[in-house]
Amino acid sequence: MTQALDTPPRTPATAPGPDLAALAARHGLTVSGARPSLPQYVRQLWARRHFIAAFATAKLTAQYSQAKLGQVWQVMTPLLNAAVYYLIFGVLLQTSRGVPDYVPFLVTGVFIFTFTQSSIMAGTRAISGNLGLVRALHFPRAALPISFCLQQLQQLLFSMAALAVILLVFGVPVAASWLLAVPALTLQFTFNAGVAMAMARLGAKTPDIAQLMPFVLRTWMYASGVMWSIDHMLSRHDDLPGWVLPVLQANPAAVYIDLMRFALIDSFHASRLPEHVWLTATGWALLAGVGGFIYFWKAEETYGRG
Repeated sequence: MTQALDTPPRTPATAPGPDLAALAARHGLTVSGARPSLPQYVRQLWARRHFIAAFATAKLTAQYSQAKLGQVWQVMTPLLNAAVYYLIFGVLLQTSRGVPDYVPFLVTGVFIFTFTQSSIMAGTRAISGNLGLVRALHFPRAALPISFCLQQLQQLLFSMAALAVILLVFGVPVAASWLLAVPALTLQFTFNAGVAMAMARLGAKTPDIAQLMPFVLRTWMYASGVMWSIDHMLSRHDDLPGWVLPVLQANPAAVYIDLMRFALIDSFHASRLPEHVWLTATGWALLAGVGGFIYFWKAEETYGRG
């Protein structure tokens, strides 16, 4: 009896326990908030496509809900910006000289660049500005920057209706080339969404980036030929290095603006487009779209934490 009492009992700490990882896997348990594989992440996004569309529409409807003119501001805001740029650049700085159909040229540039500018700004705040939603619900976080870009696309489509009226008023006829606006906008949306996702990851980690982006985007706008013709302006400055024109023409914002001007304005001939412009536009869309998506996905489990 004494010998039995002197023998220390086997404790749970010394007893061999089950393999917890194998046990969790056997019952389908996973780490909470773990990053899914890339194919699984794509499937999750596709399964929530209706949420993405509904969220974008709801944000667009609520954007001007407090204004008396309501959704009219979706068209008035870019039109007023175009009017200001026309006064400063077209009248005072005379950038309209030598540019046929300058008003359609300017308005098209303003609308298309605003699409990219607004998408990137909204993407920068997509995570940091929606932490409550990110922490409360489980969903693929890429749905947020994509939905904000879709919201900006919907707003652009309202503006395109006003642009069509402006084109007709200034004597630009309806042409079959207008159909080229569809692939051009598709490529631009892909580019915008990719950059927005990359900026959403950076903005989630460093929210102060959102304060810097307006200055970066404004500088980008001035270098993108929104208010002036790149080839016409540089032809008047022969002292510039030879690499300046190709670099400015390869600028993705300028590429998508040029494609839209070529599609809509009959006086904007193919000779004014950079070489291989559709290939360049597709390359920018794939580089930004795929690269931005993967870059965002790699930090999926960190959003809303810390």
